[in-house]
Amino acid sequence: MIIYHGTNVIVEKPRLIPQNRNLDFGFGFYTTTNKEQAVSFAKKVFRVRKQGDAVVNIYDIDESRAFKDCSMLSFDSANAAWLKFVCENRAGAYAGEKYDLVFGPVANDDVYTTVNLYLSGLLSEQQTLEALKVKQLYDQLVFCSEKSLSYLTFNGTLPKEDF
Repeated sequence: MIIYHGTNVIVEKPRLIPQNRNLDFGFGFYTTTNKEQAVSFAKKVFRVRKQGDAVVNIYDIDESRAFKDCSMLSFDSANAAWLKFVCENRAGAYAGEKYDLVFGPVANDDVYTTVNLYLSGLLSEQQTLEALKVKQLYDQLVFCSEKSLSYLTFNGTLPKEDF
């Protein structure tokens, strides 16, 4: 499976680097199978950091081996369990089981607006899940351990003309 990581630098050897904020699926190296999502994120990171360049790193993962050998949490959709997991991670309050890999929908800025309405009590869980059904939800695959990172192979970067 081909996956992408959008950022402002070339990342030949992914590492687990402490974050300065709480993310959807907690601590880890975030990737996606969606090239357009990775391009969008690379541009956003470059605008925010104002250094380097917008870069989309390309990796291959042998999912049949990695998904068998690593502990994995997977969400097929933005369901109640996904919503709880994302909210707990974004709040820095997740205290459940640790996984090598986590896969599921991205709570991007548009989606997270809906999640914030839920967190503030303006939407019920059911209203939130209904609202998320009409959003275009891309995926993310997060590598949460050194073990999981060992299954990644760097394949270069996306050419600028593909941006």
